[in-house]
Amino acid sequence: MVRSLVTGAAGFIGSNLVDRLLADGHDVVGIDNLSTGHVDNLTAAWEVERSSPGRFRFHQLDITAPELKGIVLGANPDVIYHLAAQIDVRVSVRDPLFDARSNVLGTINLCEASREAGVQKIVYAASGGSRYGTPSVLPVREDALADPLSPYAVAKFAGETYLRAYAGMYGYTPICLALSNVYGPRQSVRGEAGVIAVFGSSMVAGRDVTIYGDGTATRDYVYVDDVVEAFALAGASNPEGAALYNVGTGRQTSVVELYRLMAEMFGDITGPVFAPARTGELQAIALDAGKAGRELGWLPAIDLAEGVARTVDWLRFELVPDPLAVIGA
Repeated sequence: MVRSLVTGAAGFIGSNLVDRLLADGHDVVGIDNLSTGHVDNLTAAWEVERSSPGRFRFHQLDITAPELKGIVLGANPDVIYHLAAQIDVRVSVRDPLFDARSNVLGTINLCEASREAGVQKIVYAASGGSRYGTPSVLPVREDALADPLSPYAVAKFAGETYLRAYAGMYGYTPICLALSNVYGPRQSVRGEAGVIAVFGSSMVAGRDVTIYGDGTATRDYVYVDDVVEAFALAGASNPEGAALYNVGTGRQTSVVELYRLMAEMFGDITGPVFAPARTGELQAIALDAGKAGRELGWLPAIDLAEGVARTVDWLRFELVPDPLAVIGA
């Protein structure tokens, strides 16, 4: 039986990962401070626990808390999946100290707890959308220069660097997954990281969609199930040392192209509203995930149209769970 610990377990990616690990037979300990995660995301995990007691445990805790050490020691995990983070670039610009406490000090606290517990493997959710800055060649590979251009990007890259340093000092294996723009069910409808969820929730509610900038900025959108597969493969892998893998599709989609794709699913959409671009956002990014394919056997399986359709179906159910009740209201 593999023992896994997931930080950020009640979040968008973390909760989907928890479900996958439990389905694969792992015993899972989840940690989340619930500042942005939601206990409802863990409904399936609690169902597993009810049917098989001891399979899932949850601690509401911030990863900067000193109590983290005792939880890691008690869990004695074979693998830690570290997804807890402050993920909003705008928040990092507005309050870089808060961002650094969450993303740098939180990671150091986890490193220290892992060292004392003798954990041999940590899989880290790095930021592929920001670690490379504005690369001259797209899609960008892992050997490109890291050039973080926002406090968020700097803090997430610092997390990678601390993990590598601890690996060199204490001999464990960190695997950093540089994630492109992840989307899918359970993503928050607020915040810059969830543009597909934000657009979709506005369309479901019949509100105008706001595009920041001129709409030509491009991103590499990867579906959450594919990302969870990358985490599962990384957790089961045995690299010789610290490893970094891009997790993305390699394809660029502009904001306007994304809007048009989604508008077609809703029929009569009048068009977006444009607003000034926001500080700290990149113009273009796409990730070359060839290394993950060669070394982990990972390939994205869900294309953008299918993934967006699945996400829209989830949004319609979540935001309007009983259409007849709405009609009769």
